[in-house]
Amino acid sequence: MARKPMGKYRLRELRTVLLMIDLYEKHHPTEMENDDRYQQLSAYATNRLERCQFGEEKPACKHCPIHCYQPAKREQIRAIMRWSGPRMLLHHPILAIRHLIDDHRPVPAYTPRQAPTARVHQSQKASPDQGIKKGR
Repeated sequence: MARKPMGKYRLRELRTVLLMIDLYEKHHPTEMENDDRYQQLSAYATNRLERCQFGEEKPACKHCPIHCYQPAKREQIRAIMRWSGPRMLLHHPILAIRHLIDDHRPVPAYTPRQAPTARVHQSQKASPDQGIKKGR
């Protein structure tokens, strides 16, 4: 099944997140052994936005009922946004303001998938004397 192409809103959100990561990377360089840390985080954020269950109706990630980021990656992106958010007003003011406005989008209704219940048929149930052979 082919994925739907990303719409205008998710493309703008992806651009904002990637610019935030780039801005953070310029001011917080990594050590030599962890050179591609920011590229991996950018690829991860791109993947998560492409696969968002809500599509174009997606709320801000901090208000989302699903939380599709892994906990460690979520903390990394949260720290990056906390640092680069105010600085985005200087570097990319229109994107920053639109990101703040998008933060107040309504959260769409979400019903979590229920785990499949293990159904045991009557013939499969073990009776108390099933394993005992009756003597003659």
